[in-house]
Amino acid sequence: MSIVVLGLNQRTVPLAVLERAAIGVDALPKALHDLRSRPNITEAVVLATCNRTEVVVVAERFHGAYADVRDFFADLTGLAADEITLHLDGAHDDAAVGHLFKVAAGLDSAVVGEHEILGQLRSAWDVARAEGAARAALNLLFRHAIEVGKRVRTDTAIGRGTASVSHAAVELATERLGALSGRSVLVLGAGEMGEQMTVALGAAGAGDVVIANRTVARAADLAARVGGRAVTLAALEHELANADVVLASTGAGGVVLDDAMVRVALANRPTRPLLIVDIAVPRNVEHAVGEIDGVTLLDLDDLRAWAAKGMARRAGEVAAAEAIVTDEVDRYLDVAQAREVAPLVALLHERGENVRQAELARARRKLGQLDDEQWAAVEALTRSMVAKLLHQPSIRLKTDAGSARAERNAAALRDLFDLDDPD
Repeated sequence: MSIVVLGLNQRTVPLAVLERAAIGVDALPKALHDLRSRPNITEAVVLATCNRTEVVVVAERFHGAYADVRDFFADLTGLAADEITLHLDGAHDDAAVGHLFKVAAGLDSAVVGEHEILGQLRSAWDVARAEGAARAALNLLFRHAIEVGKRVRTDTAIGRGTASVSHAAVELATERLGALSGRSVLVLGAGEMGEQMTVALGAAGAGDVVIANRTVARAADLAARVGGRAVTLAALEHELANADVVLASTGAGGVVLDDAMVRVALANRPTRPLLIVDIAVPRNVEHAVGEIDGVTLLDLDDLRAWAAKGMARRAGEVAAAEAIVTDEVDRYLDVAQAREVAPLVALLHERGENVRQAELARARRKLGQLDDEQWAAVEALTRSMVAKLLHQPSIRLKTDAGSARAERNAAALRDLFDLDDPD
């Protein structure tokens, strides 16, 4: 059995490829069932965020599982298998565990130390459990990954300051404009990202804040928190004409602001510039909008470049977080390896108990004159003998778990005692 992580993330692929692999929350169950139906995969979790779409699987055969996940991404993106292979980034076994723990710690994010990823990791795991796609192996792994993420944020200062993509989007806009006070800001989307951007806007002292959302009720609740207004997406052109800044992150799964819409809105304000920060994946703003005079369009690529400038100031915290991840990988492997041999140890003791019971049943016919107290003594004696005989091989298996010697000993025990492979 191997644990394999394979996918696309903001470090390895262009945004244009990453958005082709975007999977909405509603589509996650179908994706999980697709993966579980493939021949070499027994468990799966899909982590889909604005920074990544990655698949974590338990594989019967590594190469077969790699091909299964590669084909899954080919189907998802519409790219040929050899083409998608050029973009896929992956790891297996110890390295896969280390990668997932780094993700949980915020070390693999566009904004290092971001706190949003921990909730996203838990949500991905919850969906996989609900769909029956995550069982014993991945439940152990993800439970430990979340513990790692919490420990890193408790024991280091990596999460202090700007620690989310949504807050970084507001800070990027602030840096570009000098300040947001007195500025009119239009937020597209009232989901989790939209909510966090709105809260950050309030803290940044933004002027008029307008939240546009498909359902105005949710937007209204959010707008009330910062003294703003709520509108439907149908009012975008009108609101664009008054906005200095647009922050976009809807769950629409595609373009909400296109070139024609922005040009119409700007016709009424020809000398007033417009800054747009689009952190949605897939992007909410058509690429051509960035070519309109007076419009500055920034996306996740720009945000990553901005966030990278602050990395040097946090190098010490990154090193401390990486040390924690290394320590936790070792701790996880000890637990996981012990769990791997536990079923074999249980089978060995079950076989010993079956032999003991069978021999006692035969002996009872010859020793029928024994009273209850004497039979209890025979029971205790034989049980103790079996336990002592099996004690040393059981301890050796547990002590050597994960080593080549343990694998040889396990194979020998299965052969010598005719034990079925444990599930």
